[in-house]
Amino acid sequence: MSTGTSLLTAEDLEFLGRPLHGFLSVAGGTQPPQPRPVWFEATAEGTIQLFTEPDSLKVRRLRDDPRASIVVAAPVGERERWVSVVGRVTIEADGARELCSRLAARYWDLDDRTRADTLATMLATEHLRVVIHPEAVRRFTY
Repeated sequence: MSTGTSLLTAEDLEFLGRPLHGFLSVAGGTQPPQPRPVWFEATAEGTIQLFTEPDSLKVRRLRDDPRASIVVAAPVGERERWVSVVGRVTIEADGARELCSRLAARYWDLDDRTRADTLATMLATEHLRVVIHPEAVRRFTY
């Protein structure tokens, strides 16, 4: 397993640094993977992290089978581009609150009172940090 940035290129990190939604799929369960849109952050260390509630289905599945993938695509109107990251996951008790705050500022206008109130509600609940350690990265640009 590689945890370095060698799997994610500088171009990948720049693309993943944009406020785009990732589509997360986790292994496990009797149903086929069902991707869900998520906020995420690509780290300088080459991992992908997101936050979620401790009792979420994805956490239960990841505790049974710690494999996941995330696909991020450019929006309509831009050149077609996507990055797919597959790897093992760790579930971390620390850092979720800070990650939630950073991602809210990235995805929302927090000068909007409704968004700021929603963030305050989110920060008042417990979250875990889910970290994908890339084992394979695939990309496409057209």
